[in-house]
Amino acid sequence: MSFTPHGKHLVAGEWVASENTFMSEPAHGEAHAFSVGTVALVNKAAEAAEEAFWSFGYSTREERAAFLDTIADEIEARGEAITAIGTSETGLPVARLEGERGRTTGQLRLFASHIRKGEYVDRRHDEALPNRKPLPRPDIRLMQRPIGPVAVFGASNFPLAFSTAGGDTASALAAGCPVVVKGHSAHPGTGEIIAEAVHAAIAKHKLHPGVFSLIQGGRRDVGTALVTHPLIKAVGFTGSLAGGRALFDLCAQRPEPIPFFGELGSVNPMFLLPEAVKARGEAIAKGWAGSLTMGAGQFCTNPGIAVILAEQADSFAETARAALSEVGPQVMLTDGIAKAYRDGRDRVAAGSGVREVLTSTCNLRNATPYLFRVTAKDWLENHALSEEVFGPLGLIVTVENADEMLAVAKSFVGQLTATLHLDEADTALGRKLMPILERKAGRVLANGYPTGVEVCDAMVHGGPYPASTNFGATSVGTLAIRRFLRPVSYQNLPEGILPDELK
Repeated sequence: MSFTPHGKHLVAGEWVASENTFMSEPAHGEAHAFSVGTVALVNKAAEAAEEAFWSFGYSTREERAAFLDTIADEIEARGEAITAIGTSETGLPVARLEGERGRTTGQLRLFASHIRKGEYVDRRHDEALPNRKPLPRPDIRLMQRPIGPVAVFGASNFPLAFSTAGGDTASALAAGCPVVVKGHSAHPGTGEIIAEAVHAAIAKHKLHPGVFSLIQGGRRDVGTALVTHPLIKAVGFTGSLAGGRALFDLCAQRPEPIPFFGELGSVNPMFLLPEAVKARGEAIAKGWAGSLTMGAGQFCTNPGIAVILAEQADSFAETARAALSEVGPQVMLTDGIAKAYRDGRDRVAAGSGVREVLTSTCNLRNATPYLFRVTAKDWLENHALSEEVFGPLGLIVTVENADEMLAVAKSFVGQLTATLHLDEADTALGRKLMPILERKAGRVLANGYPTGVEVCDAMVHGGPYPASTNFGATSVGTLAIRRFLRPVSYQNLPEGILPDELK
C-alpha cells in the first residue's frame, strides 16, 4: 500500500484543511505540507467527542474490544506504508519502526482482552441489611465508569506506541472515552496514516465519528485550547518537563481542574554494587553502553547515570568508553532535539569536578556518545547534573563507600526507573537501597537495563514527580485504563435502571 499524505486534520469524521500550512522536516525523503491546527478545530473536535460519549461511553465491553481489535487490523494492513513514512520523518531504522508498530497493535489487542475480562470495572456490592441496629444499611454497589472526552498529545520519540493510536489513546478508548489527539509536528505523516486506520475502524463499527479526532501541528494556542476546553476531562502527555509542566499548570488552573497524566522522563540511575562489579563489571559496562545508545538514547528510560565505588570505577569507565567509541553518529528525531542534546552535553561538561571520559563531535541532526565522570561530593553539590540529557550521554558518579552511595540515591528526584546490579553477596547493601529506590522510582529492576518497557498487567511506567505528574498512574500496561475511569456508587437503585455490569 503506497501512501502520500494529504495533510488534513481528521475532525468529527471529516478530513478538513485549514488556511495555514507547515512543512514536515523529514530525516530523509520528501517533505510534505500539513494543515496547521486551530482553536476552532479544537472546539469542533471536543464538541463531537462529547456528543460521541453519550453512545460510546455506554457501549458494551465487547463492542469496544472489537473496535480496538479492528484498529490493530487496520494498522497492520498499512504496515509497509507506515514504516516508509515513519522512517522518512524520524530517521529511525526500519527494524525499530516495525517493532514499535507491533507494540502498538499489541497494546490495542491487550486492552481489548483486558476489558473483555471485565475485572477492571472493579465491581463491589454491599448487600442491604434492613434489620441492622441501630440503623439499617442500604444496598450499595460500585463500579468504574469512563470520565468523558480525553486529550492526547503525540510524543516525539515514539511516533506509534505513544502517539496517535498509542497507549494513551488505546487505554482511553478501552475505558469508553472519546479521544482528541494533538499530533506531533515531528511525524505528521505517520500520525495521518494511523488516523486513517482509526477512521476506517470507526466506519466498520458504525460508531459516532466524534469518537476520535486528530488535529495536526498548531502552535501553543492549540495545545492551550485543548487542555482548557471545558468538555475535555483528562489529558495524556509524553514529553519534556518544561512542556508538560506548562500544560499541567493549565489543567490545574481551569475553572474545573482536570487530571494531567504527564510522563516527563528521567535519568534512570543504575547502582553498581561491588560484588557484581567484581564478577562481571566488564559485561555490565558493555551492556550499559548498548542501552545508552539504543535509538540514539532517545528513550525516556535511558539509564544516564551509573553509581559505582571509586576503587572500581577506572576499569568500568574504560570498558564503557571503548564500547561507546565504536558507536557512530545516529540521526536524532528532530533538529530541535539534536540541539537540546548538545546543550545538555555542554551543561554537564561545564559542571564543577566533571571529567571527560569520552568526547566526540556531533552536529546538525546527528548524535554521538559522550561519557563523563564526577565524584559523589561534586554531584551532591550540583543538582543540574541530575537533570535529563535526552540522548546517548552517560555520567559515572563515583562513591567512596556504601554510605555515600545511599546519600547519592537519596539525592535523586522522582524517576521512571532505578536499577540495581548486584550478586548474592551484595544483598545487605541492596536491602538498604531498596526503601530509597521504591520511593524514588515507579519501576525497580535488577541486573538488567530499563530501556524496553514490557506492555503487561504488572508494568508501571510512571513515578514520583518529575518523572510523571501523577505518581499513582502508569502510561504503559493495563493499569493505564484506570486513569480514564472514576468510581460511582449506586445506592438502592432498582435493577431495571442499574448498569448492566451490576445486575
